[in-house]
Amino acid sequence: MSSQGTDARQNANEQSARIGVYICHCGGNISDVVDVEKVVQAAAKLPDVVIARRNMFMCSDPGQNLVVEDIRQEQLNRVVVAACSPSLHEVTFRGALSRAGLNPFLYEHANIREQVSWCAKSDPAGATDKAIRLVAAAVGKARRLRALKHIHVDAVGRVAVVGGGVSGLRAARDLSRRGLAVTLLERSPFLGGRMAQLDKVYPTGDNARALLSELIKEITGDPNIVLHTGAELLGASGYIGAFHLDVRLHPRGFTEEFDPAQTNAVIDVCPETLRNEFDYNLSKRRAIFLPYQGCYPPIPAIDWKSCTKCGKCVERTEGKGISLTEEPKDISVDSGTIVLATGFDHYEPSQGEYGYAQYPEVVTLPQLIRLMDKEGPTQGELRINGRRVEHVCLIHCVGSRQVDGIHKPGPDGKVNDYCSRVCCTATLQAACEIKERCPDVNVYDFYQDIRTYGRGHEDYYEKASKLGVLFFRWIPEAPPVVGKSADEKGAPLIVKVKDTLTFGEELEVPADLVVLSSGMLPRDISAVVDMLKLPRSADRFLQEVHPKLRPVELAVGGVLIAGTCQAPMDIGECTAAASAAAVKASALLTKGYIEIDPFKALVDSSACTGGTDCGAVCVDECRPMHAISLIEKEIDGEKKKVAEVNNAMCYGCGMCVAVCSHRALQVAGWELDQFDAMVDAIAADVA
Repeated sequence: MSSQGTDARQNANEQSARIGVYICHCGGNISDVVDVEKVVQAAAKLPDVVIARRNMFMCSDPGQNLVVEDIRQEQLNRVVVAACSPSLHEVTFRGALSRAGLNPFLYEHANIREQVSWCAKSDPAGATDKAIRLVAAAVGKARRLRALKHIHVDAVGRVAVVGGGVSGLRAARDLSRRGLAVTLLERSPFLGGRMAQLDKVYPTGDNARALLSELIKEITGDPNIVLHTGAELLGASGYIGAFHLDVRLHPRGFTEEFDPAQTNAVIDVCPETLRNEFDYNLSKRRAIFLPYQGCYPPIPAIDWKSCTKCGKCVERTEGKGISLTEEPKDISVDSGTIVLATGFDHYEPSQGEYGYAQYPEVVTLPQLIRLMDKEGPTQGELRINGRRVEHVCLIHCVGSRQVDGIHKPGPDGKVNDYCSRVCCTATLQAACEIKERCPDVNVYDFYQDIRTYGRGHEDYYEKASKLGVLFFRWIPEAPPVVGKSADEKGAPLIVKVKDTLTFGEELEVPADLVVLSSGMLPRDISAVVDMLKLPRSADRFLQEVHPKLRPVELAVGGVLIAGTCQAPMDIGECTAAASAAAVKASALLTKGYIEIDPFKALVDSSACTGGTDCGAVCVDECRPMHAISLIEKEIDGEKKKVAEVNNAMCYGCGMCVAVCSHRALQVAGWELDQFDAMVDAIAADVA
């Protein structure tokens, strides 16, 4: 592990401070509340401030160029910008310092939008006073800033992609094209994920499995990609540039000697049957199975949870190509970064919710898609219980946009109050397909709001209207009610709804088939979350650092996300996110080292007692990150134990600083004398 050097001109440690202060109007977000000119005047009087300016948009190119020119002309060696949150534009202004030839870490950011103008609109005078104090604190800290250096961490030139759905496959393909080695880990015995269960994709109408097959061919024919199916992630450790994964490979039960021509015969001889999850339990399969024709790998797999090891399959092949005694194999994977593409699960309606699991005529939208698939359980015929369907009712937002007090919370006590985004378009696509196949079938659409947000998606709404689909709008307080019909000769079910499009008129609609447009849920990857200490959003999906600036990065350095583990997405969005993750991973790894920010814990070895009188509380406090350890070191000719920090694992949180009674620990860029200066500036008279 090494550090990057900086030009001698950039090192401002031994120079007297020459500070430039810049106050942003933020287009009125700040200046509508804060008297910006008064803040500028106050800043200009602070010690070592050479120049103080204001600008309508400091983050704009003209605003950044203003800083660059002042650094060059006024010989500034510190810069303070008072604007919006540093999470948005701290990196932006550091880049401006670098372009001007100044060390980028001689910069301090003051947040006077979120922390001042947005929370003090009713008190402009108080807001202005607070802004002046925050700028003074930033200047006080800036006077004591040191020219820091980026930290370099050696990186393994391999990426581990977890998940073999369309997002994981696309990420693996793009990573290989960028020259990186890839290990793809898929938990199930087959590739494809949820996309394999679809018939067509919108808005093109292309065959989903045909598109998937093309992508899989690229993956399986690529020498840069090592593929493992039946791969269970047992452990994950390490840090950006050097992750270590422990993986268990479960046997599929078939060896290289197996003759694929015997696939059907082997499946037929298996006596164990169970519900087919590929068809969302609408059909049955054997314990030996292939999910669909053309899947990969094209060799069957044994469902070990259902297999009784009766041996009939072995007898059928005369002992060739099938092993019922093979044990799982444990392997390890070292990688520089990890791309998580773990996918999603469909919301499973509760017993009796809109009649689900109460009436056989009530199905979910994923089940309808399988029913309409020509390779599905009914070969594409729209029949329920042998009965021809004449009336189809589609109900939106089942398991999405739930409301506390109205909907039943999940196992974690939370409702799914988010929108699953893709359901509206998928429902309208299904409605159009029903009308095109069976023009005489009546299709009724019950919705809260239609959200066809993507390019070409609105066309489905217009098309459905022209094809004769009838729309009824309901509100969460009065959702549709599905019940048994009293008419024994007519449709078996009836849907009652208060239609807000007709000013609350109560309607009763006959239904041979009720389709619940179920939302997306984050797949349960709690074990992976715990292993890598990953952040999750309030919706339980994995939480990116910033939706615009760092959309595929997690707060855990080197761990990237792709697809629906992050949020509900359609296939186009999944592949775009996967490609973005691949680009980010390649940007991190292609140099052979990782460049990380220097805001890490520092140890003063002369002050550290190595735990002799403090119990090494810093090591215990850092236990979640494991960034601090005790080592034996020679100091002033004597060997002693002192704390040592692994920069790659340290998050710069400062918890170790708080518990060190000897002040032997500090965080670079946030040192104790800098905090003292900030407190003094805030408490000073600003009149």
